[in-house]
Amino acid sequence: MSHKPFSGRTVAVTGASGSLGQALLLELHHQGAALVALTSSAAKLALIDAQGSPLQLEQVQWRCGAEQALQPVLQRCDVLVINHGFNSHGDRSPEAVARSLEVNALSSWRLLELFAEIAQADPTSRPRRELWMNTSEAEIQAAVSPLYEISKRLQGQLLSLRSLDLAGPQLRLRRLVLGPFRSALNPIGLMSAAFVAREILRQVGWNCGLVIVTPNPLTYAVMPLAALSRWLYFRVVSKAAT
Repeated sequence: MSHKPFSGRTVAVTGASGSLGQALLLELHHQGAALVALTSSAAKLALIDAQGSPLQLEQVQWRCGAEQALQPVLQRCDVLVINHGFNSHGDRSPEAVARSLEVNALSSWRLLELFAEIAQADPTSRPRRELWMNTSEAEIQAAVSPLYEISKRLQGQLLSLRSLDLAGPQLRLRRLVLGPFRSALNPIGLMSAAFVAREILRQVGWNCGLVIVTPNPLTYAVMPLAALSRWLYFRVVSKAAT
């Protein structure tokens, strides 16, 4: 019987109806996880595994701004993958600014705080929970979408800042830095969502805290330096709440 590293673990994925969300659910299913699909869509997810059988999953509808309502669901989860996003492309209207910041940065931050609060209340005997946040290559380079870049950089900086207080023996944080893959947000991406999902889980299996999947070799050099320098700067010039 093959080893399934997520056997006995419940994994929730936001953006579950998107290309990467569905690909992650399929890969996590293959690795033995119990699945919770968090999506803003009311349409029922119908995912089929390699044997043609429908995936057993719990689908929960939610919306940005109502993260606290997910607390009872997240209490049952060992891993939360924050994967939802919005790309306004060339739109720079006030509405696009508001939506980009809310979806890409602020809702992710609120979910981070909520899941960390749940983890901090865990007994020491409970296995450590994990939160994976998909911040994107747009953290450090152009994505031909100014508001996507701005909001994703804010998302990444908030993760770096709050990780100083939230990462620890009860919560493992992982940053997913992904290059262009084909999806509704980017229909001309170079990679398939299935390939990206497999690579994410492969690097998680290596226990990487910084997971990078991209065809751009510069990202593998620049992103670790950017993450480290930001972490050091925030550590020096900020302090934890008393």
